[in-house]
Amino acid sequence: MWITPEEVLLANALWVSERANPFFILQRRKGHGKGGGITGLLVGTMDVVLDSSARVAPYRILHQTGDSQIFCSIACGSSRKEITEHWEWLETNLLQTLSIFDNNEDITTFVKGKISGIIAEENKSKAALEDEDSGKFREAELKMRKLFGMPGEEKLVNYYSCSYWKGRVPRQGWVYLSVNHLCFYSLLLGKEVTLVVQWTEVTRLEKNATLLFPESVRVSTRHTEHYFSMFLNVNDTFKLMEQLATIAMRQLLDNEGFAADHSLPKACKTLKNVSALKRDLDARAKNERYRALFRLTQDERLDGHTDCTLWTPFAKMHIVGQLFVSNNYICFCSREEDLCQLIIPLREVSIVEKADSSSVLPCPVSISTKNKMTFLFANLKDRDFLVQRISDFLQRTPESGHSVSQSEGSPSLPTATQSLLRIYQKDAPEEHGPKATKEKMKEESWNIHFLEFGRGVCMYRTSKTRELVLNGIPESLRGELWLLFSGAQNEMDTHPGYYAERVEQAMGRCTLATEEIERDLHRSMPEHHAFQNEMGIAALRRVLTAYACRNPGIGYCQAMNIVTSVLLLYCTEEEAFWLLVALCERMLPDYYNTRVVGALVDQGVFEELTRACLPFLYEHMQELGVISTISLSWFLTLFLSVMPFDSAVLLVDCFFYEGIKVIFQVALAVLHANMDTLLDCNDEGEAMTILGRYLDNVVNKQTVSPPIPHLHALLTSGDEPPPQIDIFQLIKSSCEKFGSLRADVIEQMRFHQRLKVIQSLEDTAKRSVVRAIMTDSAFSIEELEELYVHFKAKHIMSCYWGASTTAAERHDPSLPYLEQYRIDLGQFCQLFGALGTWLCGTHTATLAARLFRLLDMNKDGLINFKEFVTGLSGMYHGDMTEKLKLLYNLHLPPGKQGKTQLCGSNNSLINSLQDIHTPREEVKEAEDALGSGDAEEKIGEPHSPDYKYYLRMWAMENEPKKETIKDLRRMNQEQFIELCKTLYNMFSEDPLEQELYHAIATVASLLLRIGEVGKKFTNNGANKPTDTTNAQAPAPAAELLQPEKEEPNGESSSGQSLVCRALAEAQLETPPQQTSDEEVKDDTSVSSYSMVSTGSLQCEDIADDTVLIGCAGDQQRRGSILDGDWSITFEQVLASMLTEPPLVDYFEKKGDIQARMAICKMQRKVERQVSLSSDHELAQLST
Repeated sequence: MWITPEEVLLANALWVSERANPFFILQRRKGHGKGGGITGLLVGTMDVVLDSSARVAPYRILHQTGDSQIFCSIACGSSRKEITEHWEWLETNLLQTLSIFDNNEDITTFVKGKISGIIAEENKSKAALEDEDSGKFREAELKMRKLFGMPGEEKLVNYYSCSYWKGRVPRQGWVYLSVNHLCFYSLLLGKEVTLVVQWTEVTRLEKNATLLFPESVRVSTRHTEHYFSMFLNVNDTFKLMEQLATIAMRQLLDNEGFAADHSLPKACKTLKNVSALKRDLDARAKNERYRALFRLTQDERLDGHTDCTLWTPFAKMHIVGQLFVSNNYICFCSREEDLCQLIIPLREVSIVEKADSSSVLPCPVSISTKNKMTFLFANLKDRDFLVQRISDFLQRTPESGHSVSQSEGSPSLPTATQSLLRIYQKDAPEEHGPKATKEKMKEESWNIHFLEFGRGVCMYRTSKTRELVLNGIPESLRGELWLLFSGAQNEMDTHPGYYAERVEQAMGRCTLATEEIERDLHRSMPEHHAFQNEMGIAALRRVLTAYACRNPGIGYCQAMNIVTSVLLLYCTEEEAFWLLVALCERMLPDYYNTRVVGALVDQGVFEELTRACLPFLYEHMQELGVISTISLSWFLTLFLSVMPFDSAVLLVDCFFYEGIKVIFQVALAVLHANMDTLLDCNDEGEAMTILGRYLDNVVNKQTVSPPIPHLHALLTSGDEPPPQIDIFQLIKSSCEKFGSLRADVIEQMRFHQRLKVIQSLEDTAKRSVVRAIMTDSAFSIEELEELYVHFKAKHIMSCYWGASTTAAERHDPSLPYLEQYRIDLGQFCQLFGALGTWLCGTHTATLAARLFRLLDMNKDGLINFKEFVTGLSGMYHGDMTEKLKLLYNLHLPPGKQGKTQLCGSNNSLINSLQDIHTPREEVKEAEDALGSGDAEEKIGEPHSPDYKYYLRMWAMENEPKKETIKDLRRMNQEQFIELCKTLYNMFSEDPLEQELYHAIATVASLLLRIGEVGKKFTNNGANKPTDTTNAQAPAPAAELLQPEKEEPNGESSSGQSLVCRALAEAQLETPPQQTSDEEVKDDTSVSSYSMVSTGSLQCEDIADDTVLIGCAGDQQRRGSILDGDWSITFEQVLASMLTEPPLVDYFEKKGDIQARMAICKMQRKVERQVSLSSDHELAQLST
């Protein structure tokens, strides 16, 4: 490419001149291409280690004038072809012009101006598409694509200098982190190391520091482990690796590919080695931390943050922390954890102004809200800019919709304005006992807290707030505070009327989710009187179906009904809906999808925490296999299904305030409290009984609600009642013993477990698919698993290198494993070319398209793994009859093969594609419903139709018949020519190709005569106009196929001429064979229109009985037309093939799928090696 002219002092240092003229020199870098010796090795190593631009652009063009020692670089290139084009352009367009100048300075000025003009023109045309990446980074991206053979769609995120440990020897080089791959390249003293790892294959990613690998990163896949060390900034590198691996896991989980955020603000200055994608990922990471810290919605974007102080009127002091500003919120978090947190929605802000500065209060900003609260921030570094940004966001903020009633759309429903608990306690007599007094004291404590710290979304959240939550939220305030702490209040306020719309949209809709909801409605807290009548059940139905309508990706999952029923006890329907949204989409991510991935991830985190906190118990529990059994139900229902309701709801209070951390703390406290008895257990059942009885007896002695029987406790109670455990003591104990748990540590653990869980689920899916089809396939289990890996990889590759939208639409995680991954025609053609045995040169794509059409039974343009294996099985494991039948069907016209041809095969796997089922059971049920009677009598009655008779007839018509080869359709002349063409191309690379060509020539001529004879019997000797036309074509006897007895008309010769022409065309399509000069001379003695391969069969090899099908010349061949009456059957094709032993041996030969898969696996490496080869080496490969 053309580059901005720069002066070069030492033109020949480390470079070799290859071309020169009076004004320009073309040079090649030493160490690139042929030769170079020890100097070339040293230069190549230096370029890799120092990341020299010469590694990616080993060619350059310099401008020189006269005897001057100062040179000017004007162009560089990654290949000889590219640099040669630039050189030829200079010779053509500039040499003659430059010879006119008399002054060398004028020549240099003219050349620099011309090159700068070309660059400016190129930049102008690319301005709309060019990103803000620096030239240095674009150079590195180009290098990555060249080194590893990546397409233009693969985007580099960043690259780092590091060492890759191959064995005990570190290889210094560069690691390239792209969106979909981790790549490493090193070249030291001529030894090349190339590594490519897909992020979707990573099973473990961890940073560790050992004596052998200091500050290293370990990347593990299913089969290998890779160690990288000696990073300049290992933390930054590892964080980026984590992000890219998380994106890949999300792609495996729900096919959610990576999409760059083009709305990011442009950087103030272009950083040297930071790409736009790296900035994008950094911004995403900050956004995720910001949203998790303040429980904000997924569309909230952090605009910036700065250090400041907040004046706290309740403590009469300034608290140091950070101020965060996003598009809808202003948030503050103290530097000391739990000291103070504040969330101010911009919709609540009325005034933002700069206050007077002083030595005590420098650069203050005052923010006032609509509910008369004022917040004072000080020590702001750039106060003017901050106020301007907040003002800009305030102008875009819509007015808050307080006027919208929560009961809009359903004002007549009691649950639209009140919680279920309030409805059922309305008429209950007021209690005045000690429990009621305790409850009143709690309410009063919260009221005092509201007066001091504020109430609503702008409330100061301090350590005092946490203490009140741990002591239990009063029932009258529970719904309000759940909404506040979870962030659901903000989402509900910004989406007025949304819930009513979803309810109306879901009304009357029947889906799989609604069926599952109906099945579980009466299992939701059946012991509570609120769900023993239609009011509670109907409210639960509306909330669950509305959420299934909002999020069809989740729909409905078991355990959602239990959690939602508890929410409805303390909240209105709309409030419960938004709390469910907060739970499923933010606080418990991926918990309630089809594979409960989030719960499995937290189960792994819990095991890891148990190993760290209770090591002796962990080892014993692992032997019993208890942790994985018990913890899933604990996390999915937040202990609501395993603990008495009045006690579990207190854990829900803590969960909404502190998040998943409190659930882990309580779970660890439960194991710690039962450690001694659990260590004495001998089996899993005994351990589960101990834990179950312990949780059954966790009581809340302060509850004011009437006691609710716990079904699990009733079923597991023994003779002696175990001691009761106070829930408040359990919570206090969990905070004291395990309160050191941090949210960021849990998130790090979640990342490690997510890799493990998702890859484990992928392995389970692979085993399930293989198990489902192994009985119908002749492939071994290992072969099927390897085929599945290739099949899935092709689908995933299309997601990030092809039409990602189409790939995302065809992948549905809710479908059975067999249907989750499907490929289209283009991907099938690639797999067919890599794994198929019937390769036909340029004709391969056509044959693959025909096979795809045959396998695509539902005609949706996609095939699943079972259908894919069906096609391969027919080629690899069928006998000669089955293989020929498949080939025969492939050459019938579209829409004519039908299901019958494919299913007529004896191959059981091909038979499994039959989609027609015998409806005998349906007929039997219909007959029973109609009652018994005499069918024949009813047939005779004109006005009383016999339904049983019609049902039998319908069953007989739809019943699949056992078809034989006699039932296959006849093949016309055009289809026969295509079949011969395919066979000819299939034999082109076989070791016995000459014998096969001879055999197929004999078979083709025989079948032509058979078709002519059959036509005579069909037409009874009558000549049609087409016959006359054919007869008029001259056909010299010397050039026509001559049977023992000459045909009375020229129709046979016309058909043979068509076959001859088709095979000649097929020969032209075949890639040229490497032949010697003597072979070329011999070829000239053979007829150019011979049926036998003229490029491989010599004159002396032709036996006496070889049949040569000639043609009367180009003009006569063009004049030949297809015979519409000519046809043959599959039986005739099979019988003719069986007469030729070479054909029988070819089709009876079993293919080696293992070898093909090994070649397919190595294909990627071969591509990379070719991309690394020099031009000289490439030229040698092509000759």
